[in-house]
Amino acid sequence: MMNTGHLIKVGVAWVSIVYVVCFVGVALFPSLRQQLMLYALHTDVSTGQNVMTLTTFVVGLIIWNIIAALVTGLFAVLCNNIRQ
Repeated sequence: MMNTGHLIKVGVAWVSIVYVVCFVGVALFPSLRQQLMLYALHTDVSTGQNVMTLTTFVVGLIIWNIIAALVTGLFAVLCNNIRQ
């Protein structure tokens, strides 16, 4: 049986690290955003103005941590309840 609480903490830590790396990467190299859209998402969308503030960083980090907690929690529940 999987430890759901531990898995959620690991998932949130992982997403936090990836989010910080991506945010800093886009802050240092703004063209990364357009390149990611084109090559990873196969789309070309004008993203408008570049808004990178402490508020957008904190809110984005909170949103992604909530998503990570929900996804890893669901993963643990499914792993614990689906029989092999």
